[in-house]
Amino acid sequence: MHHTLVPSDRVEHVCVFGRDGTKLGSVERLMLDKVSGTVAYAIIKTGGVLSTHHHYPVRWTALHFDPARQAFEAEVTLEDLRAGPSEFDGDEFDWGDRSQSYTHPNYWAV
Repeated sequence: MHHTLVPSDRVEHVCVFGRDGTKLGSVERLMLDKVSGTVAYAIIKTGGVLSTHHHYPVRWTALHFDPARQAFEAEVTLEDLRAGPSEFDGDEFDWGDRSQSYTHPNYWAV
C-alpha cells in the first residue's frame, strides 16, 4: 500500500538539497503548530563533520520530497539560508518565536 504519511523520526536526518543541486544539510527537527497540528517549518542542519553546525528554519511547504534520491529538495541555496536567521551549535535560540519577519519567501512568515 502506498500513502504519503511518514513518521517524524523518519524525516529527521534526511538530506536536503538546494535548488542548485548542492547538498544543504539534513532535517534536524520539525516545528509543529500546537493549535492546527500542522508542520510550520523544518530546521535544516548544515556544516561538515569537523565544522560548526548552523541550524536554519525553512518553511515546510518549501521542501519537496524526491523519491528517486530519498531526499528533500528546497527552493533555496546555502547563500539564501545564510541571509536569514540561524543558530550555531550550543546557542539558545527560541525556534517558536516568529515575531521577527524575514524577507526571504522560504523562511517563516508572521
